[in-house]
Amino acid sequence: MNDQILLDNYLLILKSTVEVYVHGTQESSNDDIRNLFNESLNDILDSQAETYNTMVSYGWYQINNVDNSKLEQTLNKINSNN
Repeated sequence: MNDQILLDNYLLILKSTVEVYVHGTQESSNDDIRNLFNESLNDILDSQAETYNTMVSYGWYQINNVDNSKLEQTLNKINSNN
């Protein structure tokens, strides 16, 4: 297993963990627990950003710009369904 695969898997785990902490933060009825979830959420988000930036710097996470015409087509579809 190489570093790219490890970081890719780690990023997926972090993304899943964010969901858990978001729900924990939202559903907490105790302020101390809510604050703990919220602090942990922020730590996970920081780790996710750091991992993402590392992957981008190595060229392991490709960012593709979307053509404006495709954006307009998608927006038109969304607006026509409403």
